[in-house]
Amino acid sequence: MAGGVGSRFWPLSTPEYPKQFIDILGCGRTLIQLTVDRFKGICPMQNFWVVTNAKYVDIVKQQLPDIPAEHILAEPAARNTAPCIAWACWSIKKEDPTANVVVTPADAVVMNPEEFRRVIKNALAFTERKNAIVTIGIKPSRPETGYGYVEAKDAVEGEICDVEAFKEKPDHETAEKYLKAGNYLWNAGIFVWNIDTITDCIKKYKPLIASQMDEIVSSELPIDSQLSTFNSQLNEVFPQCEKISIDYAVMEPASREGLVYTHPADFGWSDLGNWASLHDKLTKDANNNGVVGNIKLYECSNCVVHAEDAKKVVLQGLDGYIFSEKNGQILLCKRSEEQRIRDFSSD
Repeated sequence: MAGGVGSRFWPLSTPEYPKQFIDILGCGRTLIQLTVDRFKGICPMQNFWVVTNAKYVDIVKQQLPDIPAEHILAEPAARNTAPCIAWACWSIKKEDPTANVVVTPADAVVMNPEEFRRVIKNALAFTERKNAIVTIGIKPSRPETGYGYVEAKDAVEGEICDVEAFKEKPDHETAEKYLKAGNYLWNAGIFVWNIDTITDCIKKYKPLIASQMDEIVSSELPIDSQLSTFNSQLNEVFPQCEKISIDYAVMEPASREGLVYTHPADFGWSDLGNWASLHDKLTKDANNNGVVGNIKLYECSNCVVHAEDAKKVVLQGLDGYIFSEKNGQILLCKRSEEQRIRDFSSD
């Protein structure tokens, strides 16, 4: 899934060029490239699919040239994750009716890809032989209020556990209780299932979306002269899909029927949803500053600085600030005020 706009990372991320296509960590690879890299040895390039906004298709082709062009699905409108995932899975089933599928956002970070591969292989082995959905649950390291949680029950096979319930983003007091309880995991939005399980669930819980996918995929004709027929059908039907997340559409009703499991994991995951999470993942100097680019800091502490395109940035005397420069746009604000960045960028 690579359709988000990453508005909380302005000016680094913009609607024209969002964060999944940016080298946010300063490691030489963009987030979507890192996402593909961590599946090395699990999934060959010809089996990757990307769902993105229509205006990002050329960026995807440029950054992931080995993915088949027909596997890049261009959404004509943003309809949240359920229609996005449904379209991909209907398309995959048409090509491979026995597929085993991993769904992952393109804009998260995993610091230990080897452990990630081990967990994913476990989940794939489970769903290959069982009518089940496995969500990857991240072992929490702090009482985080920005993530949804999965309440895990007893292990049923190896490390894979039953799911008691999905929980909304909690307040701080509730998040502390979750952390203390020890069986609550962050919902990373990474799902594993076989293609029959997910298509059957969508047909059962969201029959209208299922029928819309039937309509779209049946018109998906491989002959170039008929491509316009597919495009007109897609442009007409997809924007009519219900705007709903996969959590509400499938995960919650499926969990009530005992179809959902979780694999607890600890592989250095972050959704990189904001500057605070980026600061957490960057290597820090002795004064707790995290930087990307040619940055010189004097008497600065607790800052996050990202200006990889600038020739040189010199900052002095800042404590607890965000500084970013991209394409001539500059942000300087207190880290404690980063929730206002969307407002700043729209003024």
